Amino acid sequence: MFWRLIQDRLIAALADTPVVFLRGARQTGKTTLVQMLAAGPYPAHYVTLDNVGILSAASSDPSGFIDGLEKPVVIDEAQRIPDLLLAIKEDVDRNRQPGRYILTGSADILTLPRVADALTGRMEVVTLWPLSVSESSGGSSTIIDELFHPETIWSLKPNPVFDIFATLAGGGFPEPLQRTDQQRRQAWFDAYITTILERDIRNLAQIKDIASVPRLLNLLATRLATLLNQSEISRSSSIPNSTLSRYMALFKALFLIQELPAWSVNLGKRLVKSPKLMVVDTGLACALLGIDENGLRQGGEIVGRILENFVCLELFKHASWANKSVRLYHFRVQTGHEVDIVIEDNRGAIVGVEVKLSGTPSSKDFAGLRILQSHLKEKFICGVLVYTGNETVPFGRDLYAVPINSLIAGVQK
Repeated sequence: MFWRLIQDRLIAALADTPVVFLRGARQTGKTTLVQMLAAGPYPAHYVTLDNVGILSAASSDPSGFIDGLEKPVVIDEAQRIPDLLLAIKEDVDRNRQPGRYILTGSADILTLPRVADALTGRMEVVTLWPLSVSESSGGSSTIIDELFHPETIWSLKPNPVFDIFATLAGGGFPEPLQRTDQQRRQAWFDAYITTILERDIRNLAQIKDIASVPRLLNLLATRLATLLNQSEISRSSSIPNSTLSRYMALFKALFLIQELPAWSVNLGKRLVKSPKLMVVDTGLACALLGIDENGLRQGGEIVGRILENFVCLELFKHASWANKSVRLYHFRVQTGHEVDIVIEDNRGAIVGVEVKLSGTPSSKDFAGLRILQSHLKEKFICGVLVYTGNETVPFGRDLYAVPINSLIAGVQK
C-alpha cells in the first residue's frame, strides 16, 4: 500500500466541512484511501454504490437511503446516482456538522449542473491523482513549496536509482506501476480503457459511435503537451466539432485528459489563449501511443513531449497537497517563445518551469523564462529548466538548470 500525501488535506477538510468529495481517475486508489481513513483516523461507516443491492436501494429512494445511513459515512462511487447528492444537500442543511460525508467518484460530479449548484458552500473538492514519484518511492517532498523558496533547490541531491524512462513508461497508476512485464502492463491499460468505455462513458453520455472513442484517445495522445487545436483534431478524427466538444468534456470529467490554460500578465488578455493538452498519466499515454521503455530511450520529439507532460502532471499532483495554494498555466508569446509551465500563487508571485530532454542545458533554453522574468520583475521568484543531466547550474539571477532526478525524485540532504 502506498502512503498518499493528500491524506492530511482530507483530514483537515473533514474537520470544518460537511461534505468532502474525493475525485480522480478510476484506479488511482480512492477506495483504498477512504477505507483506510474510515478504519482509522476518520472512523466512519462505509458503503459503495458498486454493490448492486445498495445501488438499487439508493436509486429507488435517495432521501430515505441517506436518512437511514449511520453518520459519518463514506459513499464510494457517489456519482452513479446524481439524485443522491441532492438528498445529501437536504441532510446537510438540517445538520451542518463537519465531516458527515466523504464522497468518492471517478467522474467529476461538478460537471452535473444541479449537483454543483446544490452542494455549493457545503462541499470541499479534493483531487487524487495517480501516484507521484515521491509517493511511489515512499518520499514526502513538496516540489511546489521548494520552488517558491529556491534556496532549497541547492539542498536537493540526485536520486541515483531514478530512471526517467522507466518512470515515464510505468506511469502512476498503482497496479500497472508494479508490473515489470511490458505486455502485462499493456494488458492492464487495454482493460482500463475498455472498462471506461463500457461502464463510465455509457453511464454518463449517450454516444452512438462508441468505437470512435478509443481512436480519439489515441489521436489525443499524439497531441499531448501541445496547444489544443480542436478544429484540427476534428478534421483529423472526422468527428464533427460539436460532437468532439462533448467527447472532450467527457474525457475531462473522467480524468483522462487535463488542460493547462494559457497565462498572461493581464488576466483579461491571454497572449496565446489556447490551453495545452495533457494526458493524465504518462503510462497511459505510452500505452495509447504504443511506445515502451525501450522506445522512449530512443528519444525524439514525442519523448520530449511525454517528458513535459510528466513534469506538468507531477506539479499538479504536488499542488494538491502543497502548503502554498497555486494555479498552473503555460505562457507563450506570438514570437513563439514560451514557458512550459507557469506556477502562480494567490499573491501573483510566479515560478516558471521549462522542460528539456537534454543532458546539456544552454543559455538559449532560458529565452522564454527571461521574457517572463522581464515582464514580472519582482513578482518573478525563479525560473527552472528541468533537464536530464546531473548538476544544478545557475544561469543568471534567479535562473537555474535543475536535474529531473533532483527536483522530481531527489531527496533532502
